[in-house]
Amino acid sequence: MTGPDVEDLDPPATTAARSSRWSAWLSLLHRNRPLWVTAAVAVVALVAGLLTGRFLVAPDATSDEAPAPGLVTVPVAFGALSNDVTIRGEVGYADSVEVTIDTSAVPGPAVVTGQVPEVGSELDAVEVALEIAGRPVVVLPGELPAYRTLRVGVSGPDVVQFKEAVRAVGLDAGDPGNDVFDQTAAAAVTALYAQAGYPPPAPEEGSEDGVLAAQDAVRGAEQAVAAAQAELASARSGPSAVDVREADNAVASARRALDAALAATPDDAVTIGDLRDTLALAQLRRQALDAPPDTTAQRASLSAAEDQLALAREELGRAREAALPALPAGEVLYLTQLPRRVDAVEARRGAVLQGAAMTVSGATLSLSGTVAVADARLLGPGMTAAFDLPDGTEHPATVTEVTPGEGEEARWTVQLEPAPLTPEQVAELQGANVRVGIPVGATDGDVLSVPLAALSAGPGGEARVEVVEGDPRDGARAETRTVVVETGLAADGAVEVRPVEGDLEEDDLVVVGR
Repeated sequence: MTGPDVEDLDPPATTAARSSRWSAWLSLLHRNRPLWVTAAVAVVALVAGLLTGRFLVAPDATSDEAPAPGLVTVPVAFGALSNDVTIRGEVGYADSVEVTIDTSAVPGPAVVTGQVPEVGSELDAVEVALEIAGRPVVVLPGELPAYRTLRVGVSGPDVVQFKEAVRAVGLDAGDPGNDVFDQTAAAAVTALYAQAGYPPPAPEEGSEDGVLAAQDAVRGAEQAVAAAQAELASARSGPSAVDVREADNAVASARRALDAALAATPDDAVTIGDLRDTLALAQLRRQALDAPPDTTAQRASLSAAEDQLALAREELGRAREAALPALPAGEVLYLTQLPRRVDAVEARRGAVLQGAAMTVSGATLSLSGTVAVADARLLGPGMTAAFDLPDGTEHPATVTEVTPGEGEEARWTVQLEPAPLTPEQVAELQGANVRVGIPVGATDGDVLSVPLAALSAGPGGEARVEVVEGDPRDGARAETRTVVVETGLAADGAVEVRPVEGDLEEDDLVVVGR
């Protein structure tokens, strides 16, 4: 009896199961091929590393077979050398201030009626910063804020500032050395508002009526003076010809009557006595006409009339001054360093102004940063600098101010003014933080320079460098020569050198280590 075939011993179901498992493994391997490849490479690398470590041995540096160390060299450089103070600078508009306007004298609500500036615009002298209740707020150069109305008769530093400010814009307000606000200053107010395109401030209520009343009083006093002067002139002219003739006639008539009484018989003593008295009285009256006239009363009357006229004229002057235009504190805005850039505007047309109206700053960009005390002592106004633009190029700037900090060890503040920038550059730089380099020492053109480590001292204290003539990899066997040099500016780890004994050129290799 023969045994069964192999196929008979492996049923079909078993064969199908094995085939299914093999297909699954092939599918898994195909789907994860990158993973399997990476694993295979890692295994090969591991085996290679183990074999290399087994058969390679690091040389013994103390053995005779160890290679000789080479010389550490650096080529001689040729170019400009400078020593810079480097800071981080904030870019922005300088002297940012909030603008507040005194609206206490505005009758009624302080409503913004127009002339609201746009952000980014500039305010210059005699321009209108804002319009409140139909009245302008005129910009003038100055540091002292407006704190009171300037009218004829007031004096102080704010008057001097006003006179200097209007002189700066071409108007005459009188001598700035005189701190009194006079009629010339008041006339300058009218001219200022005309230049700004607005009528001057209205005079105080009732001032025009006061002028008219004062003018009437002056006219009445002038008439009284004229009448008193006429009376005095009449008194000083003496008696008229008629008065003299009448007095002469009276004397002659009294004498005739007396003569007739003396010639009569019998004579009448009583009548003669009376006639003698009458003649004496007539003669006294005639003599009185020849005496200088007494004008005491007339002169007193004229003096009183003139005093009254002087008082009336003083009142008229005060009334006219009261009617002259004044400068309200709420209609002028003093700003330094004009023009000024408008950074933000809080005022809104049609709304009541409350708080700050706007924020303004300098019209040009500025750079500011801080430095340590040691570096700050190397800096000063007028020094040139350079800072990085957003495109990577450098742009020049000038140091304008170096301000000490509070305390001995506090960092100092450095203010710089950039060279003119394009509007696009200004927009990109606003608010940026940039690197600023300020040269505090520089060579006059291109020079030879080596690292500080390349210098050594000779027996006489002279500075020298060792130049390699051969291959630096030969180490101690390499051919070298010594060049005595004179050193100059040191910056960034390098030092300017000038050969004194021996030749030294660009790209020569100098030893900095062995």
